Amino acid sequence: MSVESERIVDISDGPVRLWIENQQLMLEGPEDRRWSAPANEVAVVILGTEWVRISAPVLTTLAAHGGVVILCDGRAMPIAMTVPLHGHTLFPQRLRMQIEATEPRRKRAWQAIVQAKIRAQAAVLQRRRKDDAGLGALVDRVRSGDPDNIEAEAARRYWPALLGSTFRRDPMSDDPPNSFLNYGYAVLRAMAARAVVAAGFTAALGLHHHHRENVFALADDLMEPFRPIVDERVAGLWDELGLTARMSREVKRKLLEPMIGRYSYGGEWRKLSDILHRMAAGLVDVFQGQLQDWPLPATWEGIRVDEP
Repeated sequence: MSVESERIVDISDGPVRLWIENQQLMLEGPEDRRWSAPANEVAVVILGTEWVRISAPVLTTLAAHGGVVILCDGRAMPIAMTVPLHGHTLFPQRLRMQIEATEPRRKRAWQAIVQAKIRAQAAVLQRRRKDDAGLGALVDRVRSGDPDNIEAEAARRYWPALLGSTFRRDPMSDDPPNSFLNYGYAVLRAMAARAVVAAGFTAALGLHHHHRENVFALADDLMEPFRPIVDERVAGLWDELGLTARMSREVKRKLLEPMIGRYSYGGEWRKLSDILHRMAAGLVDVFQGQLQDWPLPATWEGIRVDEP
């Protein structure tokens, strides 16, 4: 499975036809417009309209190269996605590693994730509102497994400071800015899921997230420190558009920009997809009890986006 693919293809208008030709993803849209790209370079395809004709070879070819397809409902909001089942020759070994990981190791890993997420949230507030709402002081209060639920306390301070005192986070809302967040998170989740599978793990077994109906629990864990990347872009759109904000092709384009931008990570500028793959690969050290070797972003400054 390729881990170098990074193209995100959002299909918002139809009718559109997708097919595979000579290992190229081919697209034919309205007025006979055509577009193509090597299938192994496509990370995510978002089917944002019901007017799409797609063949089984498209799905299987994209899956073979680690590509993910996101399906949207009639409101153009993501409701499902495809993820490759096997992405690594060591899949059985990695599966046993996940199953046998001890609870203390999982809890310490979740502590590190929550701390990274809160640092990221604090930095977003500092950049956009010139005040981190006290989030920076919460980081050291996060204990193994976050038994005090400092993550939730941070959220109670974070969202009003970022999007206004009347804002309430609602994953089911069709209205902006919640719908903008939901769209961005769905793409981020897809990228995290493909990174987990490419590293040989199963996304269904999480470090913290767990639910009998959640087959992407580990991806949900992995994406947490990067949610503020979406939040910051949504805050900018909300500041710009306010009550006139509506989901549109231009809004989607702006929401996707951070997903393909470059970030300073480990002393180098890297794509977000590459960072997620490195973090997922580092889960081997996490499950073996070597948490200090996990390449989790140490500070938000270490993953600052390079604006297009």
